[in-house]
Amino acid sequence: MIRLIGAFGLLAFAMLQMDSAQAQLQRRERRFDIWQIELGTHVSKVPDRFVDYACGTGGNAPSTQLRSFADFMRCRPESSGLREVYFRYDDELEYWARAMELEREINVYRGTQMYDYPVVVSVLVDPEGFVRGRRVVADQRYPEIRERFELWTLGNFLVQRFTRTEWTCVDQEVEEGETPVGPDFVKVRCTKAKDGLRFLSEQRYFRKKGQMGIDPHTGKLEVQAFTSTSKFEMYMDPWGERAGL
Repeated sequence: MIRLIGAFGLLAFAMLQMDSAQAQLQRRERRFDIWQIELGTHVSKVPDRFVDYACGTGGNAPSTQLRSFADFMRCRPESSGLREVYFRYDDELEYWARAMELEREINVYRGTQMYDYPVVVSVLVDPEGFVRGRRVVADQRYPEIRERFELWTLGNFLVQRFTRTEWTCVDQEVEEGETPVGPDFVKVRCTKAKDGLRFLSEQRYFRKKGQMGIDPHTGKLEVQAFTSTSKFEMYMDPWGERAGL
């Protein structure tokens, strides 16, 4: 009987600990993300709630490290005249969830992600320091979060976020050597202009020239021999027009 009571006591204690962890997590502020950076905001007014600031490279690995958004002038301007500042989401909540062994919250807060896709996020800043655009690119470095062949589908969610209507979508020209992955070939560019904003969504899923499903020399499957990407951009005018949208 004593052992039985002890077991129930341990179980009750564990449940109380879990409830306490959940309550503390709910009391913590929601993690800041790219959508909370309003277009038109000066970088001096953007809360310092992110980490690993750097000059962006269009969705690739970050370049020059920065102390904050305020260092944006250290980055090279794009053709639009805007400078791209890369950042990552703060991982404090992820570490908290891992310490408390809260599996659902770990999945929500791990890494920099959007709709359960790992992403590279950045803002585009004008010479006076005002945020004039956002950029989101699917990140291929985290297959444990999302398999690489699925990354092109992120664009579907981002298009839907800003209402699927009024987009103009055009299938891009198939270049020499580009072939489908199985039955699928996706190379589409969608644009939209509304209420002083311009949007771009690009999705790619195909094999480039030289990429094959089976290695002709070894006969082995080349499971990663394909392109699967998704890029989303939005700008305030006239910067969207200057970006070619």
